[in-house]
Amino acid sequence: MNPGSPSHKSCSALRPDPNAAATQLPILSAVPLSLPHLPASPEEVKARGWDAVDVVFVTGDAYVDHPAFAMGILGRVLEAAGFRVAILSQPDWRSVEPWRQFGRPRLFFGISAGNMDSMINHYTANKKVRNDDAYSPGGRIGLRPDRATIPYCQRAREAFPGVPVIAGGVEASLRRLGHYDYWSDTVRRSILLDSKADLVVFGMGEHQIVEVARRLAAGESVRQLRDMRGVAFAMGASETPPADALVLPSYEEIKADKLAFARATKLIHQETNPLNAKTLVQYHDRQPVVCRPPALPISQEDMDRVYGLPYTRKPHPMYRGERIPAYEVVKDSVTIMRGCFGGCTFCSITAHQGRIIQSRSQESILAELRQMGRDPKFSGVVSDIGGPTANMYQMRCTRPEVEAKCKRLSCVHPSICKLLGTDHGPLVELMKESREVPGIDKVFVASGIRMDLAQQSPEYLEELARHHVGGHLKVAPEHTDPGVLDLMKKPDASDYAGFAEAFGRASKKAGKKQFLVPYYIASHPGSDLGAMIDLAVFLKRNGYKPDQVQDFIPAPFDIATCMYYTGLDPFTGKEVYVARHLRDRKLQRALLQFFKPENYFEVRKALMEAGRQDLIGAGCDCLIPAQPPKQAIDDRRRRANEATQGDHYHAIANPAKGEPAGERGLPNGGYRPGRKSARRRGQKQR
Repeated sequence: MNPGSPSHKSCSALRPDPNAAATQLPILSAVPLSLPHLPASPEEVKARGWDAVDVVFVTGDAYVDHPAFAMGILGRVLEAAGFRVAILSQPDWRSVEPWRQFGRPRLFFGISAGNMDSMINHYTANKKVRNDDAYSPGGRIGLRPDRATIPYCQRAREAFPGVPVIAGGVEASLRRLGHYDYWSDTVRRSILLDSKADLVVFGMGEHQIVEVARRLAAGESVRQLRDMRGVAFAMGASETPPADALVLPSYEEIKADKLAFARATKLIHQETNPLNAKTLVQYHDRQPVVCRPPALPISQEDMDRVYGLPYTRKPHPMYRGERIPAYEVVKDSVTIMRGCFGGCTFCSITAHQGRIIQSRSQESILAELRQMGRDPKFSGVVSDIGGPTANMYQMRCTRPEVEAKCKRLSCVHPSICKLLGTDHGPLVELMKESREVPGIDKVFVASGIRMDLAQQSPEYLEELARHHVGGHLKVAPEHTDPGVLDLMKKPDASDYAGFAEAFGRASKKAGKKQFLVPYYIASHPGSDLGAMIDLAVFLKRNGYKPDQVQDFIPAPFDIATCMYYTGLDPFTGKEVYVARHLRDRKLQRALLQFFKPENYFEVRKALMEAGRQDLIGAGCDCLIPAQPPKQAIDDRRRRANEATQGDHYHAIANPAKGEPAGERGLPNGGYRPGRKSARRRGQKQR
């Protein structure tokens, strides 16, 4: 037996009952070791005196040993459970050699595309390549492939045939069944079939990854792990899926029929409560893909253990101080809970972390703050104390027997459930205690505030306004149209008005002049030009000039993505308007920033199309003047000039200047640069 790896005997004794409650699974030792970063190179493995590693954890992100990063948490959790873990960060997927550098892992490859879906990481809502990658050193792009989970798994399989390949993370979790892919505008099959992974671990994964490691170390095969919660797997065509499983419309059906896609979406989301969810089966041709019920919520004791592990809270030294943008945002933040019962249809948090709130104890959070306060390089300012939502700490259903049967997708829409515990008392106490920690000068709340909940507690609002806001508080009303808000599962616009008034009173009582910074989404399903124009008028009347706006991106698995693809609300069957074309999306985005001169012509076009010429001119509600400002004209001229440059524009060569006859920029003589064939594409392929 390798030192540092558990024996088969001890692992077998620790094998958990997959049906046991989360509180019965002590995944970690109570006293973590004090260790540097996990090895990220063969030299670091050798420096630890290891002759082999148990697990190679492959990630599409830069390696940051911080509890806000998946590889930081999962690597430390495995380490604390006694396993030897090496981190393979952002490997060159064009070659198999990086996957071989640590030797053959004794147990498995753990594969993750990173903290984000790689396609959202790479492309904007308009499908243009992003200028930077927040999870890469220096913000550089191109350090991970598109749909990174697939080539990463394939390289692992190629490097060491026979070693189990376990995929996880947001990308694999949300693509575990047939799904709509916005970037290819197609319905793609389960990522299990394209990646050839043995298992997909979905959700946050701490319990599952330790259970996988322990059971493989105890001599079980990867096929025997199929009884676990929170995993999905593909079976052979001759295998029989579990008899009690709920059979979804097949991949072929959801690809051919949008009604079937909507029906599958409804069934999948109705089976997301881990306390009553069924096993799901979706056939791909004759091959069943099986999705077990989600993992049970992690207990407070295990949450404390997970966040109490010896993180360095820093990027690996191999980056030599090179800035990692995402780390800079969260390095001085503290996570106090996970999960969200909001159930917003455009958000993946509920699907990934679950509806049931899982909170750390106050002592665990204060211990982390004390550790930060002792760091001589710490500024004294905590950038955020929160989670997916800042004010859901310690909130849960007050009737466990009802919670165990509930299939409601949101505890707060269309109204706050009467059984939901909305007491802000524990959070208020935590906020007060956090300010008294030595070395802590200021504690901000930067996570999103659930405004309907906050209005239930004037004490919380006063505490927030007096001590935890630095002049501006970010909130997300998202829209003003009642129909759009209902499709989003967000409160009515009056909720934002009520919160703004209450926050203003609390700020005045604290003797401060503070402002709300509202966030809105353009082009969400249900939002047409009329709805966006009404939102723009609302912004004008209230003096809001949003500097940042969000374009709706149809992420895999989301309910709103189903609406975008099918044009249907999967729960009511009603038709939903969708701004599908780039031109329509550009108009909606421009309306959110109607005040910018460069948006003048798009806003004018939108108003003319909607018959709202009354909003052009000098009236109080007018969004733009009758005549374009000079800056708008200059910007249009600049963009027109830019459009005629670049390799996508084929200029005719000038033989008088010695240039070869024909079009410039076509090195292979084809219709498009880089194409192997000179033949033009057919109309259907364009």
